[in-house]
Amino acid sequence: MDLAYLWFWIVGFLFIGYFVLDGFDFGVGMSLPFLGKDDIARRQIINTIGPVWDLNETWVIVAGAALFASFPEWYATLFSGFYLPLLLILLALIARGVSFEYRHQRDSVKWKRGFDRMIVIGSAVPAFLWGVAFANIVQGVPLDADHEYVGTLLTLLNPYGILGGLVTLLLFFTHGVYFVALKTDGQVRTDARKLAKTSGLATIVAAALFLVWTIVQAANNQAPLLLGVVALSGIAALALIGSWVANLRDREGTAFTLGAITIVTAVAALFFALFPNVMPSTLEAGSGLTIENASSTDYTLTIMSWAALIFLPLVLAYQGWTYWVFRKRVTRARIEKAALVAH
Repeated sequence: MDLAYLWFWIVGFLFIGYFVLDGFDFGVGMSLPFLGKDDIARRQIINTIGPVWDLNETWVIVAGAALFASFPEWYATLFSGFYLPLLLILLALIARGVSFEYRHQRDSVKWKRGFDRMIVIGSAVPAFLWGVAFANIVQGVPLDADHEYVGTLLTLLNPYGILGGLVTLLLFFTHGVYFVALKTDGQVRTDARKLAKTSGLATIVAAALFLVWTIVQAANNQAPLLLGVVALSGIAALALIGSWVANLRDREGTAFTLGAITIVTAVAALFFALFPNVMPSTLEAGSGLTIENASSTDYTLTIMSWAALIFLPLVLAYQGWTYWVFRKRVTRARIEKAALVAH
C-alpha cells in the first residue's frame, strides 16, 4: 500500500501543476473584456499564452490518466457522479481551444468578437467548476454502499462548493492578470497592474474565508494531517497578500511567482485535508473511498512508478525549456508590425 499513498501525492502534484499552469491561461482569457481595448490589445493578450496554452492543458490529461490507472474506483465514481460539470468543463476547453486557432482566420470584427466571447466563457467555466468539484471532493458527497454517487448537480452547488468555485475563479483571474502584466508592454501592461489591484483584494477576501472553512472542516473530520492543512493555508494566505503587495510596487515577476505559490499551497492544503480519503461520503460510514480501497494493484503501481520516474523529469525539462524560449514580452509594436505585413 506504500505505492498507493505515493500515487495519491503524485496525482495531487499533477493537479497542482495543472492549476498553476492552465490557471493563468484561464485568467488571461477572462481578462480580455477588461484589458482588450482594441484588436491589437486583444491579440497582444492572447499571444502571451499562444505558444504554451495547449502544453499547459495537457497536464489535466496526464492527471486524469494517472487517476484512472492508479485509483480506478476513484476515477469511476468521480467521472460518473460529476459527469455534468466535467462535461461542461470539457466543452468549455474545446470552445476555448477552437477560438485560439480560428480567431485570426478572418478580418471580420464580428467573427473575432464571437471567438473572443468563446475564449472568455471557455476560460471562466472551467475556472469556476474545477473549484466546485474539488471543494466537494474534500467536503464529501453522498455515496452509497457501492461507492456510487447518488446526488444531483444541485447537490454540488452547496455553499462550500460555490465558495470554492468563486475562489478558483478569482485566483486564476488574478494570476492571469499578473501574467499579462509580466508579458506585455504599454497600455495593456499598465491596465493589467490596475486591474490586479482590485481583483487581488477580492481574491484575498474570498480565499481567506475558504481556507478558514477548510481548516474548520478538516478539524471536524479529525484529519490526520490537520497541522499540514493549517501550515499550508497560512503560507497560501501570506503568498497571496505578498503577490498583491508586489503588484502595487510594480514587481510583476514577484507578483506572478507568489501567485503561483498561492495556488500550489492552497491546492496542497486541500489534498492534506482529504488524506487518507480520496472521496469521503456524507452517508453511512464505510461507503466512502480511501487510498487503500480505491487503488490499483501493487504490480500496476510499480510499473507506473517506473514510468513516472523516467518520463516526468523529461516533461518538466521540456516545459521549462519552452517557457525559456518564449520568455520575452509581447510588445504592441510587434503586433502592429505583423498586422501591417499581413495586409
